[in-house]
Amino acid sequence: MRILHTSDWHIGRSFHGHSTLEALRGVLGALTEQVREHDVDVVVIAGDVFDSATPAAACYTLLTDVLREISATGAQIVLTSGNHDNAARLGFMAPLLRDGIHVVTDPASVGTPVTLQDEHGPVHVYGIPYLEPIIVRGVWPGAELRTQEQAIAHAMALIGSDRTRRGGRSIVVSHCFAAGVEPSQGVEREIRQGSLDVVPLSAFDGPDYVALGHIHGRNQLAPNVRYCGAPLHYSFSEENKPRGSWLVDLGADGLAGVEWLELPVPRTLVTLRGTLDELLTLPEHDAHLDAWVCAVLTDATPQPEPMRRLQQRFPYCATIQPDPQSRREDDGLTYRARVQKAVADDQLIDTFLTHVRDGEGPSEAESRLIADLVATHRVSENEAVEVSA
Repeated sequence: MRILHTSDWHIGRSFHGHSTLEALRGVLGALTEQVREHDVDVVVIAGDVFDSATPAAACYTLLTDVLREISATGAQIVLTSGNHDNAARLGFMAPLLRDGIHVVTDPASVGTPVTLQDEHGPVHVYGIPYLEPIIVRGVWPGAELRTQEQAIAHAMALIGSDRTRRGGRSIVVSHCFAAGVEPSQGVEREIRQGSLDVVPLSAFDGPDYVALGHIHGRNQLAPNVRYCGAPLHYSFSEENKPRGSWLVDLGADGLAGVEWLELPVPRTLVTLRGTLDELLTLPEHDAHLDAWVCAVLTDATPQPEPMRRLQQRFPYCATIQPDPQSRREDDGLTYRARVQKAVADDQLIDTFLTHVRDGEGPSEAESRLIADLVATHRVSENEAVEVSA
């Protein structure tokens, strides 16, 4: 049996204020072609189908279109809910879906597989929706469920009992944070509280393959336990991470092979570092005119209208991060003490600019302008005195 492992579609997520719906539609269209090209028998989607518990209507349309197109290839689909999904909303139409599309969102169904057949016999696909301990306590009364580890352990115990009874090969699909991986900066939004949400790798012992979701980068925790990551880049911290899915083959005796299938990247991400003038003028940056750009500005002081100016060269500049390279040496003086040392007006202005610009005083051009303004002010004051006299 051939399985395609994907996850974390996050339909409806924006990228620095830009919609990703059309880009995601194109990437999932390419994924559907891979399903057809590689004669995939079942596509497993390991949670976070939507980015929000209340997705917009266009998000439902995209999901419907993609599931219909995958189903038209002849492949079965097993889809579970993640922490971003509203499990009830995602699963309420599950009983009415066409044959071959299985939506697993109810924790009470854990331990009851979707059973598929190939020439070697049955393959049992066990979906584990995202398990919030405080919620599943009511589903499994009597079990101690205070952490993700305990919730997943209980779910895997139910699956283990069922596997023993049924026999045959098995796959587990789960959305969780497994020990041994690090989340992408700014992507997995949940705040980890110590180790309460970490699930040890040993919890997944037994099945022939474990398809995980929740982490947006590709990770192999064991030959049969893997994250495939998200199909799109949703953060600049992911810019060098490949996008794709795992193509898994099960033979008569279990796992027979795993292959990585690359997905297209609609628009590359790049982080450019330098002063604003360097980013606007250096010719080596011409290669990134059509990329999503994160501009790390090393100017010692804030520059006027940096985003507007950058977008004139890089239309897809999405964000700016200031990282000034020069820092004022601490002389131990307060601003008040520095002002008291200033004798002339131009010195007072120089001291103020140096203070508010973190150690960078006026440039030569600014110094000339300040001197002219101070001189003009003095002339005006003298003329006013003469008139009053």
